[in-house]
Formats: sequence, C-alpha cells, structure tokens
Amino acid sequence: MVNRVILIGNLGKDPEVRRLENGAVVAKFSLATNENYRDKSGEWQQQTEWHDIVAWRALAERAESSLKKGSMVYVEGKLSHRSWQDQDGNNRRTTEVVTNYFRLIPTTGGSSGSTKMGGGYFPDSNDEPNTITTPVPDNNVLKSNENVVTEDADDDLPF
Repeated sequence: MVNRVILIGNLGKDPEVRRLENGAVVAKFSLATNENYRDKSGEWQQQTEWHDIVAWRALAERAESSLKKGSMVYVEGKLSHRSWQDQDGNNRRTTEVVTNYFRLIPTTGGSSGSTKMGGGYFPDSNDEPNTITTPVPDNNVLKSNENVVTEDADDDLPF
C-alpha cells in the first residue's frame, strides 16, 4: 500500500514552529498549489488549493530557518487525518500532509523566468524511522510532447 503526496507550491505565510514539552519540534505551514484550465466558454481559469503541511524534528528546524512566505517549495510526505474536540466540545477533523522531505525552489531573476532547483534536505535516519532518505527518480516522465495538452486543445476538462 502507498500513502505518498508530492506537491509544488508557494507558502502562504512563514512556518509556525512550536517546541513541545518532550523536546520535539513541529512546524506547520500552508502551501498553495494552482491549477489552470479552460472553462466551457474558452476562458482560462485558475483554481488555487491550500494544503496544510506539518514537519517534525530536524525537518521542522530546517523549515523554520529556510522557508519564508511566498517561497516556492517541493514537498513530499504522507496524507494524515486527525480528529479532536474544540473548546466548545465540537468534534473537528483535519487533513494534513506530514512531510518527510522538502526542497526550496529558488527563482532566479531575469526575463526568461527560469527556475533553479536547490536547497534539498533529507532528515537523518535518527530523525524519524521509515523516512525516505534519497530522492526517488520518476520514470514516468513524458519523453515526447505527443500527449501534452496545449492552449489550443479543444478539451475543456480541468484535468
């Protein structure tokens, strides 16, 4: 079974970092991803999704020192659901991505708008058991542009 999430997006605000009584460090931040599509009338639309991201221990400390509002970040992790009761006794539920890897994607200035990957961080094996410690290559990358949808496509589906 697989529970894996991969996101590339921009931070909505600086990470919120807490140090717990047991010494563990936790960072929480929101990540915005955008999807562009054409609606039925042919106009381009942009849909933004917000994702709650949680980082623990050394990865949380790294997030605190390197991530800032607006930063573009590549995040890998697992989907997690939590339930609790709020102060009024109401049952609450949230879905979060617990990250085990992130990479800052700094944008370079210039007219080309190119991006340069960098700043990756994998936690040590002491940080958390069963975490990914090396990048996993994606063997499903398109090798040609035969299946790439362009702006001229007649398909108005958002995927």
